[in-house]
This record gives sequence, C-alpha cells and structure tokens, in this order.
Amino acid sequence: MRVWRAGMDAAAKGDKAGARGASVEPAGLGARRLAVQMIEAVLVDSRTLEDAMEKADRNPAFSGLEPRDRGFARLIAATVLRRLGSLDAVLSRFLERPLPINQPRPRSILLAAAAQILILGTPAHAAINLAVEQCRRDPKAERFDKLANAVMRRVSSEGPAILASLDTPRIDVPDWLWSKWVAAYGEPVARRIASASLAEAPLDLSVKEDAAKWAERLGGMVLATGSIRLTEAGRIEELAGFKDGAWWVQDAAAALPVRLLENVAGLDVADLCAAPGGKTAALAVAGARVTAVDLSEERLKRLADNVARLGLGDQVVMIAADIASWEPGRQFDAVLLDAPCLSTGTIRRHPDLLHLKRPSDLERIVALQGALLERAGRLVKPGGRLIYCVCSLEPEEGEGVVDAFIASSPEFRRQAVAPAELKGSIDWLTRAGDLRTLPFHEPSPEQPGMDGFYAARLVKAA
Repeated sequence: MRVWRAGMDAAAKGDKAGARGASVEPAGLGARRLAVQMIEAVLVDSRTLEDAMEKADRNPAFSGLEPRDRGFARLIAATVLRRLGSLDAVLSRFLERPLPINQPRPRSILLAAAAQILILGTPAHAAINLAVEQCRRDPKAERFDKLANAVMRRVSSEGPAILASLDTPRIDVPDWLWSKWVAAYGEPVARRIASASLAEAPLDLSVKEDAAKWAERLGGMVLATGSIRLTEAGRIEELAGFKDGAWWVQDAAAALPVRLLENVAGLDVADLCAAPGGKTAALAVAGARVTAVDLSEERLKRLADNVARLGLGDQVVMIAADIASWEPGRQFDAVLLDAPCLSTGTIRRHPDLLHLKRPSDLERIVALQGALLERAGRLVKPGGRLIYCVCSLEPEEGEGVVDAFIASSPEFRRQAVAPAELKGSIDWLTRAGDLRTLPFHEPSPEQPGMDGFYAARLVKAA
C-alpha cells in the first residue's frame, strides 16, 4: 500500500491530472474500472452486459487486460446486477444521505467493492484500497474517496450480518417480475425460482458424440439429459475439443426442444430465429438438412462460425431474413421456432435482464410471438411437426401463445411430451403435456439448475 500512497502523494503536488496520468496503476485496478464501466452500461445506459463486454474489448483502455482480469471484471459486474437490491440495502445503512442521482460513478464503485467483500470473498483491505484509489483517479468520483473509505470499512465489519438478515431472493428481483412469478407458480415456487436465478450458472455443453469420453477429458459430468456440465471451465476457446468442433455451448434445458422432433435424419427442417445456433447444430448432428433463418446478420455470422467449427456446413443453409415476411417458396417436414421473448428463464446467465426488461415489454412481445407462430405454421408440410419454444418463465409467452394459436388454427393439434423423451422428471411437464423447465430443476441428481424453458409440440393434419 505504501507504493500506492506515494503515488497519491505525488498526485497531490502540482498538476493532479498530470500526476495521475504518470503514476503506475495499482494491480487489479484495471479490472475494477472495467467492472464499473459494465455496471453503468447496464444500469445507466440500458445496454446489455454482453454488448458492454464487446465494446470493452475494442477499447484501448481495457483491451490490454489479461483474460483473468477481464473475467474477474465481468464476475464483479454480474454479481452487482444479480444482487443489486441486497447491496443497495447494505450500503444505505452507512450513507447519511443518498448519493447524487446525476453522478452514478460513486455508487457504481461502492457497489463493486461491496460485491467483492460481501459475496465474492475478496480480501476486504484489497477491495477497500482499490475502491478508494479508483475514486481518487476518476474525475467523476474523486471527491468521494473519503466517503468510500469510511463506508467500505463499515461494510467490511458490519455488512455480512446485515446481508444475512435480508430476504435476498425477494429484494433482488424487481417487484413486477416477482408478482408475476407468484401469480403463475405460487410464492414457494417463485422463491425457489428467484434463488436459483440469482446463482451463477455452470457451463453446459452439447457433444456430437461420445459424451462420456468428453466429460472425462474435460473434467465434467454427463447429465441425465445427455449434456456435459463443467463447474470450472476457464476460457472456452482453450478447452479440449473446441478447435476440433467436438462440442458446442448450450444449456441443458436449451438442448431439449430439438428432441421433441424425434428422428429428423434426412428431413428438411427450418430453424427460425436460429442464432446463436445450438439447435441448428443439434439438428444437423442428428442428420437433418437445416435451413437456419435469423433476422440479425451479425448473429448469423456467429452461427456460421459455429457451424464451420463443428464441420456441419454441408447440412446447413443460412438465410438472413425477417421470418414474419420470409417466403421460401416451399414447406418443411418440421419447423422449430425459438421465438424472441423476455428471456426470464436465463437470468442465471444474463443478470442484466433483471434491469433491462419492463412489464410494458410483455404485451408487445406476446403479439410478436403470436404472429411468428402463425407464420411458422404456414411453413409446415401437412403431417409435419412444429416446435414452439421460448426461454421465458412467463405463461403468457408460452401456454398463452400456443393456446391462442391452436384455437385459431384447427389444422394443428398439441402432441403431449412424455418424461422419457426428455430423460427428465414429470415435474418438467405442464398439465397439457408441454415442456416447462424452471431454474431450480435438476438435470441430474445433485446437479440443480438449468435455464427456464418452455416448448410445445404441434402436429399439422395430413
């Protein structure tokens, strides 16, 4: 700490900005600065965490950080976004007056430091000293350095007890979302959904073949559903089998909808809203001829990269188009529509959703889903199958959309799913026989947690 203090003393002499620019940045400060940038990208600028990370990679101020530092920065930011209600509640105990609304930087620095001390297990002295140093070096927070020091010392000593006393699953979920979960599932289940959604997700992989071999090689385990789960992974690109195209990243729940189509070998299948391509890959590996359609050319480029890495290019045709108006001039043996949704089943992986989604989004998205499902139905051959799925927990986006579609499309009927098809639990099925996984469900004994997913299988009359 003496080195840092010497730098700060030098900064106090003469031109402060010049001294700051010349002083050596303490180890770990770059990761904290990046974490704060990502926190504000979501909470202030309403951008996704993924977008914030991509922009940081192109920013000379952060692009030189080691992968470990970038990973830690993302972990800090994601933890703040998951536990914002709890962290704010703890900090508020030690602030005599609220921080200025028009100056978000001091709050962001305090939140990042509190997350490190209370949740991530960072040594308190390191988190405190770096938070104070960050304030001193940042023109948007420099007059808050003494406040940061005083508050974070109290957070270190008194914060753990306060945090333990809070109803964290409740206060870390927005009121509107909590109310919807309680209405749909009842409060006990809503509480389990919230607790599971606020946990860090493991890494699940889908393999082209021989899951047992790859699980052993990667140090993971084969789930009952057939996916491989890794609890510690590191950089994905450096894992064995990545360059060889042996597997792709896909949550265990997201791998289930393709199975509802059963044997697709030799069939023409349209994968609508296909990016990033996990379902496209699964269909191609199963022997289908896949037409992958997505509105975003940028996302389709990523899908193309994945397909090429997996060596599946001969079986996949990619089309950038709006499926609401796409006219392929033919029908398909099967169609899979992974519709745009609120994505509330993926909060474990995307905690920014807690702060970016609004209740007003629901009516708009449901109308879009209904239109896309109606369009997808036209693309199915007589006797063919249609899978509708969303990674959302809201019944309006799942059962509500499908029920409305069946009511207006008498040529389609629901085909119930059996638990044996999923190698899962009967708890994963609705009364109507649709797939409905919740974030606390277990894809294998003693392996809790999977994305919340809904899928219905529809058959068109011959």
